[in-house]
Amino acid sequence: MIKKLMLAIATLVASTGFAFAQVDVNKADAAALDGVKGVGPSMSKAIIDERSKGEFKDWADFQKRVKGVGEKRAAKLSQAGLQVNGKSAEGAPMAAAGDKAAKPAKAEKAAKAKAEPGKAESAKSAT
Repeated sequence: MIKKLMLAIATLVASTGFAFAQVDVNKADAAALDGVKGVGPSMSKAIIDERSKGEFKDWADFQKRVKGVGEKRAAKLSQAGLQVNGKSAEGAPMAAAGDKAAKPAKAEKAAKAKAEPGKAESAKSAT
């Protein structure tokens, strides 16, 4: 029983390590590109076709030349392990950036509520 559990854990760890392998769009073949979550056969063909015209300089160049890749998709592909010239997309963890922007607004509201308790109560009842 313990051997089976250890084997299952080892398999899980090994498969997780391969799932997050870094793949550079300027060096990878179609099979490696297809291995990135979010890249299918048609996108890998588009990447290779555009790369044949010249290597991608950066993520902006990649987004400009490969149809269907905008900011959000670039961030998702970057999180899945896709790189351009060995670099991940800037702002790839988009959820974290959004959370940071939301926290100061909440802190401001809480500070106002503490400073003016009467107004905070009336604002709550108005909504």
